[in-house]
Amino acid sequence: MAMTDTEFHQLADEIFSAIDSAIETAIDEQDADVDIDYSGNVVQLSFEDGSQIVINKQEPLHEIWLATKTGGYHFAYHDGKWLDTRNNIDFVPFVLESIAKQGGIVISI
Repeated sequence: MAMTDTEFHQLADEIFSAIDSAIETAIDEQDADVDIDYSGNVVQLSFEDGSQIVINKQEPLHEIWLATKTGGYHFAYHDGKWLDTRNNIDFVPFVLESIAKQGGIVISI
């Protein structure tokens, strides 16, 4: 059964909120230097070295798109996980690893 727009936004917002909470905790506990900017369906993380990670919701496709130093990735929701549409990478561990590599911030969600 196809996902509705409402379901998509609820699932995507849950993951966005979890990332935001984890980063806010890291800022407090690790004195992490990262700026979080929300603008509509886009979350932009800016790190001390000037690099960025951009996460955005692609409503027409029901996907989450992620842009990092290593490239762009598209994640669709399957069986309770956001998986990359090309190689089945799991979004959560991948985004956590990307944040650690680019920002030196270790978070968990």
